[in-house]
Amino acid sequence: MSTPVGSVGTAKLIVAISAVLILAITGFAWRSVDNLIANIDRIGGLGLGGGRDGAVDILLVGIDSRTDAHGNPLTTAEREMLHAGDEVGTNTDTVVLVRVPNDGRSATAISIPRDSYVDIGGQGKAKINSAYGATKETERAELLEQGESESDAERDATKAGRQALIKSVADLTGITVDHYAEVSLLGFVLLTDAVGGVEVCLNNAVDEWMSGAQFPAGRQRLDGKQALSFVRQRHDLPRGDIDRIVRQQVFMAQLVGQLLDAKILANPGKLSEISEAVGRTVVLDDGWDVLGFLQQLKDLSGGEVAFETIPVADLNSMTSDGESVVRVEPEAVRDYIAGLVGEQRAEEPAEPEVDPSTVTVSVLNAGGTAGLAGRVSTALTGEGFREGLVGNYTGASVTSSRVLAADTSDPKAAAVAEALGGLTVVADTSLSADTVSVVLASDYSGPGSAAAGMFDLDGTSSATATPIPPAPPIDAGQNGPKCVN
Repeated sequence: MSTPVGSVGTAKLIVAISAVLILAITGFAWRSVDNLIANIDRIGGLGLGGGRDGAVDILLVGIDSRTDAHGNPLTTAEREMLHAGDEVGTNTDTVVLVRVPNDGRSATAISIPRDSYVDIGGQGKAKINSAYGATKETERAELLEQGESESDAERDATKAGRQALIKSVADLTGITVDHYAEVSLLGFVLLTDAVGGVEVCLNNAVDEWMSGAQFPAGRQRLDGKQALSFVRQRHDLPRGDIDRIVRQQVFMAQLVGQLLDAKILANPGKLSEISEAVGRTVVLDDGWDVLGFLQQLKDLSGGEVAFETIPVADLNSMTSDGESVVRVEPEAVRDYIAGLVGEQRAEEPAEPEVDPSTVTVSVLNAGGTAGLAGRVSTALTGEGFREGLVGNYTGASVTSSRVLAADTSDPKAAAVAEALGGLTVVADTSLSADTVSVVLASDYSGPGSAAAGMFDLDGTSSATATPIPPAPPIDAGQNGPKCVN
């Protein structure tokens, strides 16, 4: 059973979507908003919802990238400051879903742990922070192989990565994403430095080499580089990723307060620094009328913003490959979020009943485990399915197990996927409408595998599930930063 975590008190702020986004829609509301927005990179074709459900739902993503928002490479000094190497890649460090009702009087910011183990289209089960980067690199390699130029492949692959993350979040939460906002870690650092550093408070001293977090206990002011270590640390914290999220939320509140300080807004030099940071590091979807949204938020200064975190079933779960993940239960997540936003979840249509004896399943081994296809086929026939071809997979290399069908909505394929622990159904147009195949990669841990007796059917261990207490309240309206782990 999932336990809600990270539920925190309301914050008296102008808006707490993110420090960067707040700046774009509030800090400059009285001065040169058009100029600021003109500097922000815009992207289209992301498959966004369009705000038809009584609220604006914004996916806010913090990324660790080796380029700025316009695709220009970071300088050597900037890469060193961010601990970013020369390898190609985009990591999603922060994922927050923000819901703002259409009356603009309140907002709820819901954090999603980056290691949440979820279904990702084309990948199967994986950490949600891999949806963007892994999809992007797979797509990029395919486009280059097809003859696209480096620049076109980078652009199209980045779009595919963003689409994959948006869909993964929507599938997990049950919320349709209306708008997309992306800010790089460089922007986080630049904004922190632009306001002269941000005050934080720690319950205990920390010295953790992986994040570079080395801080005494108590109140202190951090510059941009130090702040990055502060919000990145998760090792040596009592609740790992959850405590990291609490740090991010507290830091966000403090940064917002300082960005909106009259001394900052009246300082032309600081405004110039902030404007440059936003222009270099923020990306928004091209369908977002930011000025209109600003008008919608005119009453939010007297309202409330709640910081929340999705329920987590196990912080210390592990896949059959030994990868540490955060186990979440999608049904519990959707119910929790529906409660937060004051909605009742619509009943999902029941899957049509499928008689296993009418489904012939071919099982193909794409991994290195001898005899796995035969054992899985035996497990399926034990459930009443008919045996098809059993052998080795000869198609393109795959890294995640999947069920192949001509149509991903095929109820027969869904029945096979469920019988094998919830595998992802992937469309294969070369198959006939009545054909279902299973491809087993090295990650498979369902029925017929050696790990099936030790791991849940979704591929994660829950034998050592860690009880997760609620997070302490965060009052961003208090005087000074709240002390956290």
